Amino acid sequence: MEENNIEETKKTILIVDDEKPIVDILIYNLQKEGYNTIEAYDGETAIDLAFDQKPDLILLDIMLPKIDGLTVCKRIRNSMNIPIIMISAKDEEIDKILGLELGADDYITKPFSVRELVARVKANLRKAEINVTNKQIDNSIVIEKPKEKEQDKVIEIGEIFINLDKFEVKVRNKPIELTLREFEVLRYLASQPGQVVTRETLLEKVWGYEYYGDIRTVDVTIRRIREKIEVDTSSPKLLITKRGVGYYISSKEKENEG
Repeated sequence: MEENNIEETKKTILIVDDEKPIVDILIYNLQKEGYNTIEAYDGETAIDLAFDQKPDLILLDIMLPKIDGLTVCKRIRNSMNIPIIMISAKDEEIDKILGLELGADDYITKPFSVRELVARVKANLRKAEINVTNKQIDNSIVIEKPKEKEQDKVIEIGEIFINLDKFEVKVRNKPIELTLREFEVLRYLASQPGQVVTRETLLEKVWGYEYYGDIRTVDVTIRRIREKIEVDTSSPKLLITKRGVGYYISSKEKENEG
């Protein structure tokens, strides 16, 4: 009976890739970390499994038979809020941008480090779990204020409130849903308000990239954050662009350079 309970608490990862050797490696390493795995080798099967099995996270390759990964991502994201990590080759930058635009939570390129991929799986699952818990708390009637709230690590700058422990963001007292990568970018910038951070620095500190060939990935992520936190994205007041340099979180609402 105890073994069955353990099985029920295991998170399930849907692996979608048409290269069997890669799938086998991922199955081995993810199961070693204590996850259940299911796999699909084409986009059509991936969509069916996602809706039927409702996995906790999806590792999704872009180049797939029958239905490509970008379309799979869009269809699943339209109906389900499952963390999706896109996987593709380094030279497919346009696919990376499109994947982020379609709502992927994270992106990793081949060849990838299994250790890095497992770390990203854990981080995205943890954020998803915290989001579910926060929604359950929001939907319940709270009679007493949590006594330990003051112990939470928070960043508060003007209209922006970030709870680092709960992956919670509020702007103008309104809860904001961010992907893990969006949250990390906002957290990094908010930890040093008024200080301009270059795209290269964001890639290194947030994405962990050692090369600077994915600058547009930063721009897309910044744009998506702005769509969620700004009143007018054409005239941002919170997340500001320093032309030709990078981005920063304004410590004064009146600051704005684009």
